[in-house]
Amino acid sequence: MYAVIKTGGKQYRVTTGQKLKIEQIPADIGQEITLDQVLSVGEGDELQIGTPLVANAVVKATVLAQGRHDKVRIFKMRRRKHYRRTQGHRQNYTEVRIEAVTA
Repeated sequence: MYAVIKTGGKQYRVTTGQKLKIEQIPADIGQEITLDQVLSVGEGDELQIGTPLVANAVVKATVLAQGRHDKVRIFKMRRRKHYRRTQGHRQNYTEVRIEAVTA
């Protein structure tokens, strides 16, 4: 069984046992969280699409780690104008393992 969930402004297709990095959620390591914004649930040929969410559908996940992605460098330059700017950014993430998908 799989589901399409929405968290942190992004959509993810998840299955049981899958690990993924999502936008940071304030939770402790080892804590079980529920992701209740489920857009669709499917198994085999059956697909249940919500309007906009599927009623009574929940995805349970366990928090594995909190961390930060690799640094992204932002470089701006205007030619012939002596203008150069360098900036860096590291986005926070929460790594979770999907435990169960229920519809």
